[in-house]
Amino acid sequence: MKLSKNNKPPLNSYARYSNMAFQMGAIIGIFTFGGYQLDKWIHTLPLFTIILSLAGVVIAIYISIKDEIQKK
Repeated sequence: MKLSKNNKPPLNSYARYSNMAFQMGAIIGIFTFGGYQLDKWIHTLPLFTIILSLAGVVIAIYISIKDEIQKK
C-alpha cells in the first residue's frame, strides 16, 4: 500500500474527508429543518429557512476549517 505525504494510508484520508462531508451535511440539514419548523410555527414566508440554512453553511465551513487546522 502506498503511503501519502504524511505517511498515512490513503484510506485514512478518505475516511476523514467523508466524515467531514457527513458532518457538514448534518449541520446544514439540522439548521434548515429548524428554520422550516420555525417558519411553519410562526406562519411566515421561508424567511427563517433561508436564514438558518445559510447560517448552517457558514457554521459547517467554520467547523470543518477549524478541525482541519487542528489536525495539522
